[in-house]
Amino acid sequence: MSSNFHPDGTLFIVSGPSGAGKTTLIDRVRTALQPLNIELYFSVSHTTRKPRNGEIPGRSYHYVSGEEFQRMVAAGEFLEHAHVHAHEYGTSKGEVQGRLLRGQDVILDIDYQGARQIAKDPDLKPRSLNIFIFPPSLDVLDQRLRQRGLNSEDEIQLRLRKAIDEIDEGKDFYDYIIINDHLDAATECLKAAVIAKKLQTKTALEAIAKMAERLKEEDRNGRTARRN
Repeated sequence: MSSNFHPDGTLFIVSGPSGAGKTTLIDRVRTALQPLNIELYFSVSHTTRKPRNGEIPGRSYHYVSGEEFQRMVAAGEFLEHAHVHAHEYGTSKGEVQGRLLRGQDVILDIDYQGARQIAKDPDLKPRSLNIFIFPPSLDVLDQRLRQRGLNSEDEIQLRLRKAIDEIDEGKDFYDYIIINDHLDAATECLKAAVIAKKLQTKTALEAIAKMAERLKEEDRNGRTARRN
């Protein structure tokens, strides 16, 4: 365990086009950071789309009807929500804010629209870090989407067009942009971004200040003992 890091309610927002590899990178980084005492809680989004093969309700997504989703929107239950690829997606306000208030660090995998919504929140913006995952090229993105075998040709074309828009709109918005052209390298980049943010939080700076005072006190006591 490292004494450099403490859970303090930091919010990490990871966005990028479908097929950029966000989910894989997040899973790898969450595992890699645990030995450093950084525990990132993954917030499971709500969606109106149907589960795909291999997806687990409550773990992959919370699957709800369109009517239920609109009820949640009207009740103000979402931290952010967006219409993406013909379906609705949203992040639970209660889950995320509850964890942050308890001092737990949270990581989100959300659309660019959602990231922009959260950036407008004056309470969340100071404690948030926005990271965008780029595919190395549209050809690679196209290949990844086809290899997954989850989308029709029309859906693939829609996702590719949306990827171009997201990249164009997001390039000046995000704190960090990571090109996922090599999985190990991209994992290290995302890990480094999380570590950099954690070293700058108020909790980290307060811990450093206390450490400095303790070292000065040890030095004063040591000099007194040597004189005596």
